[in-house]
This record gives sequence, C-alpha cells and structure tokens, in this order.
Amino acid sequence: MKRVCAPSEYLAVATRGIDRASNLADASRAADYEDSLLDRNSDAIVKRSFVAACLLCALACIFSLPLDAQAAPSGSAKPDPPSVKIPSADQILTRYIDAVGGRAAWGILTSRVSAGTMKVTGLNVTGTVEIHEKAPNRMLTVVKIGDTSFRQGFDGKIGWTEDPQNGLREQAGAELGETQREADFYSPLNFRNHYTKFTVAGSEKVDGRDAFVLQATAPGDDDPDKIYFDAQSGLPIRILGHHHSPGGVAWFVEDLSDYREIDGVKLPFAIAQTSMDSEFTVEISEVHHNVALEDSQFSKPAVQ
Repeated sequence: MKRVCAPSEYLAVATRGIDRASNLADASRAADYEDSLLDRNSDAIVKRSFVAACLLCALACIFSLPLDAQAAPSGSAKPDPPSVKIPSADQILTRYIDAVGGRAAWGILTSRVSAGTMKVTGLNVTGTVEIHEKAPNRMLTVVKIGDTSFRQGFDGKIGWTEDPQNGLREQAGAELGETQREADFYSPLNFRNHYTKFTVAGSEKVDGRDAFVLQATAPGDDDPDKIYFDAQSGLPIRILGHHHSPGGVAWFVEDLSDYREIDGVKLPFAIAQTSMDSEFTVEISEVHHNVALEDSQFSKPAVQ
C-alpha cells in the first residue's frame, strides 16, 4: 500500500510562512502550535502515507514522535466476536486483487497521475497534492502548502526527498525499503512479495463494519503493520502502520474510503491519517491513467 509524506519539520516551515502571510485564522494558536513542534523538532518525524495498492494518496505531512517516545496507536477498531468465517491470509489477498479490479484491468495500465487537496485538522492549513506513478516502479509526489513545496521520488533504484529546510536527501535502509514497496505500480498484484510474513489476527469492527485483520511483516522489520480488509467488499479500509526516517519510527492510523472505479480499477479518493499529535485528510479530485511520463522526472535532482 502506498504512502507519501513530508516530515513534520516541513509542515512547521510551511505553517510559519502561511502565518506571516496572515492566512491563518488564529495566528496566536498557530504560533503556539509551531513552538510546540520546534521544542521537539529533533524528534518529530512524518509518516509517508499513501496507501494503497493503489493509492496514491496517502499523502501529506504528519507530525509524530519517534517510537521510543510513543506507543503504537490503537485506532478505533475494537475486537469483536466474528460474525463471519475468518478467511486465510491467502484468501484475503486473493480477494483484495479481485476487489480492486483484478489482474487483467491492472495489466493494461502503465502510468497514473493523481491530484487532490490536503487539510491539517485543527489548523487553517491546506495544500495541494500531485502524484505521478509509472510502471513498474517509479513515483513522484509533490505537496504544496502556500509557497512551500515538498517532493519525494523514486526512480527505480534511488529514493529521495527534497524540502526547503532539509534540502535534497537520499534515502537509505528501512526508509528506502518502504519507498521501494510504495513505488510498485502493480502493488495489489505483488502484495505478497512485499512482506515476508502474514498472520490473520481475527476480525474487528471499523466504524461499525466487520473487517478482517491481516498482520504483515516487512523484510528486516520486527513490527508488523495491521491492515483491515472490509469483510463485505474485500477492500482495505484501515492501516495501522509505521514509517522509518532518519529521525526514528512514527506510527499512524490511516482510514481509506470513497473508493471509486477508474478505468476498471478501484482507488480510494478519501484518506484520513492520524498520528500521536496530528491529523490530516486528503481528498483526491482527479485520476488519469496511461499518461505519457518521462523517466527523468522521477530522478533525484542535480545539486544546485
């Protein structure tokens, strides 16, 4: 599942710029919020978000504390006596492929351009999101907040991020591994290859709906993500996951909704993500497939 993000430090910079431009409805509250972020800016990190096997979305900036300073959020899902027979991990993943359109529909797609808006809950901070994806494994995400831009890309080998505060940075280790998985254009079809272990953890209620809980462990990672698949539709509706960055590990809860069929495949058009100290939402407004995209746009920019 795909996620995209910008570190909390980035959003703090953007928020200050918006504040100076008097675009915040409550300047004093925004200043207090910035100060609280700056007090722990060495710890703050962000979660990449995009979910999906298809999703392009997951996007945006989330502030969170590293794992040694926070516990994994539990989300609102509650264990519930199973009202339906619990399927195996293989059955859940096979149905997932069918639910998002099937192999044939995904096989005729070669690229995707998605655009939308994001909003940080509790602040008058909004921005735009644009994601370019090209088969088999290239991705570029651009988040703009006011006059500030954040970019994250993967060219098939090199993962990189660029923002005004930290400049251009190349990814490595677990962070790069996450980006490689997220950049897989055919992620729903290849989902079994992205993780080394799957465990079905029963069923739970998510916003009143029965969901099968699948724990997925990535290579070299001891902490599994939990993915909640709607028992009725087979689509993923919640992810309890974590993201690695140079600052540490950030946990998040991501809810996916408003699935729409575009060119034969289903994608979530609404994403809500919550970490220990923030919430944001992303709404996708348009998706275009099989757009001509040059490989060069995904490459790490040359240092100026």
